[in-house]
Amino acid sequence: MSAFSQLREDFMMLTKARLSFLVVFTTAFGYLVAVKGGDFSGWTLFHTVFGTVLSAFGAAVFNQLMEIDADAVMERTSDRPLAAQRMPRGLAFVIGWVLCAFGMIHLGMKVNATAAYLAGATLLTYLFVYTPLKKRSTFNTIVGAVSGAIPPLIGWAAGDQSLLSWGTLFLFGLLFFWQLPHFAAINWMYREEYERGGFVMWSNDDEDGARTSKLAVLFSVCLLILQVGLVFSGIMHWWAAIAGGLLAGAMLWLAVKFRKTRDRKDARSLFFFTLLYLPLAMAVSYFAWTA
Repeated sequence: MSAFSQLREDFMMLTKARLSFLVVFTTAFGYLVAVKGGDFSGWTLFHTVFGTVLSAFGAAVFNQLMEIDADAVMERTSDRPLAAQRMPRGLAFVIGWVLCAFGMIHLGMKVNATAAYLAGATLLTYLFVYTPLKKRSTFNTIVGAVSGAIPPLIGWAAGDQSLLSWGTLFLFGLLFFWQLPHFAAINWMYREEYERGGFVMWSNDDEDGARTSKLAVLFSVCLLILQVGLVFSGIMHWWAAIAGGLLAGAMLWLAVKFRKTRDRKDARSLFFFTLLYLPLAMAVSYFAWTA
């Protein structure tokens, strides 16, 4: 690999660029439903996504700075540039600071103050609550889900929609409850590595998957209730309850299957379905959204 290719790959790993695609996707979704039937602005969407992604990149850098020792002993993270000692910590700190600062300033100047405040709240929750909590309490997963559920609200705020509405409740709830079965499956599949890294996860000492699979079922039920129940608020057409309910029902079925077998193969099936579920659920919600 050439020096340039290695540098590019290191930057992508340092900023978790592939994972940040989820931030792009959910932020754009929040904006699109907020302005559906109203004044869509391509530039506003661009500035919203751009500022949010820069903030997410910066958060990823600081997260890795805080977890260098843990990343170094886990196989799936040991090749990250800081853990593998390919990048100086001081340089990474400067990169993270510039990305976070520029991202929030960009949102404040090009979008609105609410979007910038929400990006700041995401960073504070992710870096100063979630990351330290990962080595202290299993509650870290809930806090991490809160942080991960804020990006669509940034998009919603960019559309000048009130944060006190059924729309924000749905957007936040969809991302929050989706992440929990997703994380449960990942936790259990990589439980040995998480324990080796010193992280306190649901899957710790859960060799037979009893606790982790139970939580996957519980949060899949919550997602099903959200998908069906919020249709009655009037923010979506009635058919969204059927389509969204079928999607959430399929996730629940896979979670129940994992609960019964507690097999790695079924945990993996649940994990991969969560990756398919989110874009499909967003598509249903967008087309069913009442402007």
